[in-house]
Amino acid sequence: MADKPHASGRVKAGDVTQRVGVEQLEKRGIDVDQLIEKLVDAAGAEFTTYYYYTILRMYLAGNEDYKEICEDARLEDRAHFELITPRIYELGGTIPYDIRTFADRAGCPDAYLPGSENGKRPMKNSRDIVTHVKADDILEVLLEAERCAIRTWSEICDITFGKDLRTFDMASRILQEEIEHEAWFIELLSMEREGVARPSGHFRRGDPGDAPYSKNRGFYNP
Repeated sequence: MADKPHASGRVKAGDVTQRVGVEQLEKRGIDVDQLIEKLVDAAGAEFTTYYYYTILRMYLAGNEDYKEICEDARLEDRAHFELITPRIYELGGTIPYDIRTFADRAGCPDAYLPGSENGKRPMKNSRDIVTHVKADDILEVLLEAERCAIRTWSEICDITFGKDLRTFDMASRILQEEIEHEAWFIELLSMEREGVARPSGHFRRGDPGDAPYSKNRGFYNP
């Protein structure tokens, strides 16, 4: 019988305490523990951005076109969280059990609503809303959030390129959408603040949150 070179390796048959998928990454020079930590931080950033974009979108009052594009970015950030989180578990890791810890670990700054005093503005009740927010200030927050995401996923692509094809594929797909988001908000902020056209080359998705690179099918939501 011909040799089967891939039939066995360092992980013994039936051993469920180790993962050949991890072994192969380590063999190729990936620090898997470090990668898991970076993915957890990145997932935290996508999750918290989804939350903050919900608020920012609401306050783009009177700018329905801006709201629509913000909604695309918001839902796609959720898709990014949904895409990358299973990879953390495949690598043998976990996201924090406490959402407060998870939010604190986010790899990007909180995208606070302008005028909310970095989220610390006192509220007498849930109707005590911020009433004077300018669209250009919100667009700047959105733009800087996307730029942080681009830096994050570029780093993960660099770490995994040619070594961890699965994580690289996911990170690359997320990165492509974050680059598009940056271009959208440059276009909107440039015209809103300066009256200068800097076209993004794209208007909006076919459906809100279409996520053409990162979401292969709709979420299961019965």
